[in-house]
Amino acid sequence: MHIVAIGGSDAGISAALRARELDPTADVTVVVADAYPNYSICGIPYYFSGEVSPWQSLAHRTHADLEATGMRMRLDTFATRIDVEGRRLGLRERDGTETAIAYDELIVGTGASPSHTGIVGLGELGPDDGVHVLHSMGDTFALDRFLDARQPETAIIVGAGYVGLEMAEALTVRGLTVTQLQRGPEVLSTLDPELAALVHDELTGHGVEVVTGTLVTSVARNGTGLTVSGSHHGSAFERTADLVLVVVGVKPNTDLLVRAGASIGAGGAVVVDEAMRTGLPHVFAAGDGIVTHHRLLGVTYLPLGTTSHKQGRVAGENALGGNAHFAGSLGTQVVKVFDLVAARTGLRDHEAVSAGYAPFSSTATADDHKAYYPGAQPISIRITGDRKSGKLLGAQLVGARGTETAKRVDTYATALFHGMTVAGISELDLSYTPPFGSPWDAVQIATQAWTRQSGLVGTNSLVGGSH
Repeated sequence: MHIVAIGGSDAGISAALRARELDPTADVTVVVADAYPNYSICGIPYYFSGEVSPWQSLAHRTHADLEATGMRMRLDTFATRIDVEGRRLGLRERDGTETAIAYDELIVGTGASPSHTGIVGLGELGPDDGVHVLHSMGDTFALDRFLDARQPETAIIVGAGYVGLEMAEALTVRGLTVTQLQRGPEVLSTLDPELAALVHDELTGHGVEVVTGTLVTSVARNGTGLTVSGSHHGSAFERTADLVLVVVGVKPNTDLLVRAGASIGAGGAVVVDEAMRTGLPHVFAAGDGIVTHHRLLGVTYLPLGTTSHKQGRVAGENALGGNAHFAGSLGTQVVKVFDLVAARTGLRDHEAVSAGYAPFSSTATADDHKAYYPGAQPISIRITGDRKSGKLLGAQLVGARGTETAKRVDTYATALFHGMTVAGISELDLSYTPPFGSPWDAVQIATQAWTRQSGLVGTNSLVGGSH
């Protein structure tokens, strides 16, 4: 059997590794559009901050490591066409040569691309002009060259999501004066504003100018640098800087599969079932180019690296004839912004309403460990639960680095996965010692506050699985 996986990032590599793990005799080829397979795109901001060096350290596995597993790598090779009936994949080599390879099973992990729809000028300006995106190793090298050659003093970051926030820190650490522009009312739109405001304060406390409520409509080159224009709360807005970094989200890469006959669903992504089947014979897909099966929302689009790894593993197993299924995402995410950590899992109020729940949310603050032990710091925790059933629907946490905020969100994610009630969190047997926690951990103090405020008091820990 010859399995071909397209994509050298999370989904494609995970699929290939799983296939080789389950059947060491399987013939597996991975087609990669660039020369950097299995690099951690999530780690790029830490390369720019100087915390990760050299850039080669970003590789999860080296090219040699991957080939040592028995897979073949076709680097600098672009997939151009899927011949579904003939089971052949068209390729374009780096020198422009058009070739094709046969496959028995195909796994498509073409991912997503940076999105900047509606911003005039981005199509004409590029890295040499000082306008950058950050989505690949090629983007990384381009920004690195610009920083070294031009020595910019000021930067505008368009977007205040995870990468935007991480890059605000990285560029500040490098000595640049950073202005961060956000379209919404607060940074980090995956959190409710009252918690996101804590992240906002952390940014400004480290010298980042944060301008929310700003719609960017154009970027232009001027005599001394770059001008970003738009509107701020309805009024004209304009700022100039030496460097502009645009990180406003992604759009799924679907062209290859759509031309082959695949269907489009939520978020403009390719439709797959829980087994990663596209509906095209012998063609699977995984990663940021496909819809996301969410345990609470149903089918949506929520591209995350952790999800891509899991989807790729399912696709690799099923390409061998297995019957694996993706168990579903909860949207669990975490980000470090200077000395603060923000995390979330599950649903916020508006998402819960759209999924048919009757949500109630409450916010509590609890110390990360016993106050009498030196160094205790508060964690702000917002719990969302269903008024009718008491079911836990989501959690948002913001705490100082060192408060184990990232691991505490995992407790909530585990509870969500297994359909626990908010009240049931108090039954969990969590570890305790004064330097690290309290007899009632912070995650339980927050859920107990929700139970009191919601008026729901119960001991049932489970209300069933996915919605």
